[in-house]
Amino acid sequence: MLGIFAVLVGASLATFFGRLLSVGAPDLRGALSLDADSASWITTTYNMGLMFIGPFSVYLGGILGPRRVLLGSACIFASTCVFMPFAGQHLATLFVLLALAGLTGGTFYPLSLSFILRNLPQSYLHLGIVAYAVDIIVTTHVAHSFEGWLIGELSWRWLFWTTAILTPVMIVLVIYGIPPQPLPKPKPGQPSLSWRGFLYASLGAALLYGALDQGQRLDWWRSGIFVSMFVTGMFLIAAGLVRHFSKPNPLVNYPFIRRWNTVLLAMTVIFFRFVLLAAVVLIPSYLGAIQGYRPEETGNVLLWLAVPEFLAGVFAVYLLGRIDARLILAAGFALVAVGCLMDSQITTLWSGSTFDVSQIVLAVGEGLAFNGMVGTIVLDLLNSGGLENAADVLTFGGFFQTIRLFGGEVGASFMQFFLHNRQVFHYDLLAMGIQRGSEPVIQRSQFLSALLRPHATKDVVAGQSADLFLASVQRQAFTLSVMDSFMLLAYAATACLLVVMCLRSLKVGFPQIIAASTAAQSRSKKGLV
Repeated sequence: MLGIFAVLVGASLATFFGRLLSVGAPDLRGALSLDADSASWITTTYNMGLMFIGPFSVYLGGILGPRRVLLGSACIFASTCVFMPFAGQHLATLFVLLALAGLTGGTFYPLSLSFILRNLPQSYLHLGIVAYAVDIIVTTHVAHSFEGWLIGELSWRWLFWTTAILTPVMIVLVIYGIPPQPLPKPKPGQPSLSWRGFLYASLGAALLYGALDQGQRLDWWRSGIFVSMFVTGMFLIAAGLVRHFSKPNPLVNYPFIRRWNTVLLAMTVIFFRFVLLAAVVLIPSYLGAIQGYRPEETGNVLLWLAVPEFLAGVFAVYLLGRIDARLILAAGFALVAVGCLMDSQITTLWSGSTFDVSQIVLAVGEGLAFNGMVGTIVLDLLNSGGLENAADVLTFGGFFQTIRLFGGEVGASFMQFFLHNRQVFHYDLLAMGIQRGSEPVIQRSQFLSALLRPHATKDVVAGQSADLFLASVQRQAFTLSVMDSFMLLAYAATACLLVVMCLRSLKVGFPQIIAASTAAQSRSKKGLV
């Protein structure tokens, strides 16, 4: 149990630190006196480290075991978080430390789910799933409020030092909760373990991630940096595949992840990461750009949503033991679609409290969808017999870690591209309808001038009223682009329902697992009597 708590703490720390970097990027840029280009690479560097270690963690876990990997990674992760604030004036050093933090923190996530699956009794797996789900989802919503509190009460340095203080808790739990194991030895006649294929695939995935993360800022294919990162990443991934199939590695079982349900479940992970942008990106972006909310104010809008998500997770545990997990998954995505449709009615008059009802629907939907998704993934692994083979479990964990990160980045990059292009479209459309000398334009200009006249001269009033008029058009264009984005997410959630419909039924579900465990315990008690 201590070991399970250890990996849950590790998964939340890796996610939480990434969210703190993302939310606190403007504050870090000001504190470190960075230009916009340099500051944009802070989160990209950390996430590229996470992406790199996703496939490579399969190799590390196979040759060293989870205890050694987690202990070593946690120690390095904590050390880098301690020293990062002191490297603020040396940008190259800061990026190296961020990459190390990503490389080490990225091992926590894939090893956590595989460790839970192999060490928690099957009758309690549904409880482990909800703990894992709450651990990841709730952490995402807490980041805004916590970042605002750190900046307001302490300093920007605590964005790094918070995780440095919490990581030793994980280290102690690993020491006492995960027993030492001998180093795995290859079986006679088994192919030798090779790191080259993992290195090619991991480096290629990291470069692709970085290219997508910076694509909108670099203007995609018009940038030499984007083209070089994308092409090199694709080449390295192809090299990794060629290496594996020419010299198979016993730690990887590709046929295991080519199964029908596994492929469809990977698609649901991508869809979930995409629709999660409603709460993670769209609402904070709208509140910051249109209403001028600070991160701590945005955090107050999102923080309380952890409560309905937690309750939805508990309810999902109850349902997992009684009905098909696919029904829970479908219900969650249906509620997410409804919540996004509610938010698609947004106007420039909406504030934080206006989102309350729709956010409750979204929070409940996300809680059900994530628990149903992870529950279905676990059942797919159990029904395949993969838990009996360490290579299958490691391959499974590494695959879904890669899909989680890469799918999330594809969705975020597409959302940035979509949001920008829809804003330009609506701005051009609105500007075409504004005719100089028309009655509505004259009335609006006179109204703005009347507001400014007591405070400035005639020339200044004319210039400022024109600026305010232009700003109002921009605000409306951005709001319309957010409206379109919510509609897009609603369509995506609906499309995922079609994917869920195509999932094949599984012979053994949680009701059967719990019933079998209860019967076994009953027979054991009768035997003792």
